[in-house]
Amino acid sequence: MQSLTKLDRLLWTSVTFKRPWTRTTPVFKLCTLPLEPVIPCKKPFKVDVVGGKRHSWCTCGYSKKQPFCDGSHKLKAPGFSPLRFFPVKDMTVYLCGCKYTNNPPYCDGTHKQDFILSAPLYEEKDS
Repeated sequence: MQSLTKLDRLLWTSVTFKRPWTRTTPVFKLCTLPLEPVIPCKKPFKVDVVGGKRHSWCTCGYSKKQPFCDGSHKLKAPGFSPLRFFPVKDMTVYLCGCKYTNNPPYCDGTHKQDFILSAPLYEEKDS
């Protein structure tokens, strides 16, 4: 094995340590929060929406402004984000309250199924 001269060692050190550190192993964030949304309501919300305006429907169920997002997912359900939608015209719609619809954000009657009816409602705990 060839030994490095003092100049080679200095050059190797300066080139190596000036590079930004790159991580070779992936970083995993362990999370014990549920991947399923909580159920804030077992019926749809009747809402008058404005055509052309962006609405943000809560997908996690933690929002205090149901059925719309208030940003609660950032702390309570980091894997969730709101579903943003733009209605074509002013109208009255029924937005899902159980968060398990197959046609988000609109209610499709999923709240009438047994797994929703038997599930507990989410209630905010005072901290």
